[in-house]
Amino acid sequence: MASNPTLNTSIHPSLSSASRKPNPLSFHPHLHLSTTPRKTLFAQSSAAPSLSSPTFDLKTYWKSLISEIDVQLDAAVPLRFPSVIHEAMRHTVLSPGAKRASPILCIATCELFGAPRSLALPTACALEMIHAASLIHDDLPCMDDAPARRGRPSNHAAFGMDMAILAGDALFPLAFAHITNAYCADQNHNTTLSYTSVLRLVTEIASTVGARGMVEGQFLDLHSTALGALGGVAGDYFETDIMKGRELVERIVEKKFGVMAECSAVCGAIVGGANEEEMEHLRRYGRAVGVLYQVVDDIKEVRGGKNEEGGEKKRSRASYARAYGVQGAMQLAEGLREQAKRELQGFHGAGVLPLYSFVDYAINRDFEI
Repeated sequence: MASNPTLNTSIHPSLSSASRKPNPLSFHPHLHLSTTPRKTLFAQSSAAPSLSSPTFDLKTYWKSLISEIDVQLDAAVPLRFPSVIHEAMRHTVLSPGAKRASPILCIATCELFGAPRSLALPTACALEMIHAASLIHDDLPCMDDAPARRGRPSNHAAFGMDMAILAGDALFPLAFAHITNAYCADQNHNTTLSYTSVLRLVTEIASTVGARGMVEGQFLDLHSTALGALGGVAGDYFETDIMKGRELVERIVEKKFGVMAECSAVCGAIVGGANEEEMEHLRRYGRAVGVLYQVVDDIKEVRGGKNEEGGEKKRSRASYARAYGVQGAMQLAEGLREQAKRELQGFHGAGVLPLYSFVDYAINRDFEI
């Protein structure tokens, strides 16, 4: 194992840009702000990022948002015909113990730009539907073969493999319909986005889920496990890109976990009215946080703890802790934390505090949700 691991900078590039004046935001975790989005102007800073963050009550903020999101999801996935499919959908979407990390990250980035929380909720719920669908399919015997999820039977264990596949299949289009229905049904409604923004949301989510996103990550994970690729060469399954051990681990974790956090941050930025430069910083922030979260999960698993979804040891062999060793993975985690905070340096005002706090929580896990 290498004693001094380094980040793959092709996955986590840096951005240089001209300085811009900051626009401080007023913010309270329980306050719905003005319905007119205000830009948080990004001011480039050359200073090294601090590993300490200003004090913020992330636990209270997180729990209050979970309550709001759960109410919205309960209404968005009602029991109707065919009842067994909807019961299976609700089994995972409304599962007790769900942390709602994707929707909360979406809402936090939206609120960063002064937009009201209510504007982000449809997108936030759609992201949770996408996450739930991916969990249902990942748990299948032909995939990760997980019998339990969050302390209770996984979807296929509770409803059968056929119903679980259909439930996952139904949640993906429901997520897109939820976005379009919420934002396009009434152009005079105060939660309506422009059609251009709605198209960007749909495109961002579709790209995240698709064959060059989460599907690619699952493909690489499945076949690398079957072929023992993480100990050697990935083989011709991967076109002309021959990936070995650590490089393949990075790619799998990036695609299975990093892209969803990236998508959540970007979608919140789209809804909030971010400009392109701001969006790119948040894109890299989200990806770094998503990978960081999984690196810490890998470390905890090797040390004997449960993973964050409350399941048994995962079938996947794509583990930073096994590829780099625990100490090497810890060094990588610190590098990811620094990188994520660097991407936030140009944002000013209290609205950025939740995003800094997410980074520290990803490493410290200093409270239970």
